[in-house]
Parts: sequence; C-alpha cells; structure tokens
Amino acid sequence: MITSTTNSIEARQIVEYKGIVTGEAILGTNIFRDFFAGIRDIVGGRSGAYEKSLREAREIALAEMQDEAARQGANAVIGVDLDYENISAGGSSSMLMVSASGTAVVLR
Repeated sequence: MITSTTNSIEARQIVEYKGIVTGEAILGTNIFRDFFAGIRDIVGGRSGAYEKSLREAREIALAEMQDEAARQGANAVIGVDLDYENISAGGSSSMLMVSASGTAVVLR
C-alpha cells in the first residue's frame, strides 16, 4: 500500500477516491518510564523508552489506516497526517495517542 503525505503520487493517476480513512493507537506509559523521562527532562538527553513507544504507536496507527483503506478497495492513501497527544489519565499515569488520517484512493 502506497502511503504518502502528498496529495498525489508522481507518475500515477488517481482514478477513484474512496474517502477518509483513519487509524488510532493509544498506549499506556508506566510509572518507571515516566520517572526516568522526568530525570531526562531535568538533565537533558533523549528518552529511548518514549521514542520506542512513539514509534510503536505510529506504526500501529498507520497500519490500521492502511487496513481500513484496503477494506475499501484502495491501493494507496494520500494526504496522510499524523497527530500525537499525551492524555492524562489522572494521577501520575498517562496515555500516548497517535492518530493517522488520509484519503484512500485507487491509483492506476
């Protein structure tokens, strides 16, 4: 499945628009990851655990979006947009949400 943030695919013609497709992933973060990320925030540096979670959530959201497009008979998704949100679940726990949306199309 071709997936692109652009509104067209070079050298390919869009022959049918199937509609908007979406995919979402919500992953919980745990207290230890939050704790170590907080330390990284103070001393600087990257948080490998959060980066891994973001990557995993993005891959899930994109796969769900592509699956929905395939169910509609599309062979590509164009105009893809990714959104990231941190959802507080109260207290010290939080959830990471990634949503992907785009337009399912049939390319020739």
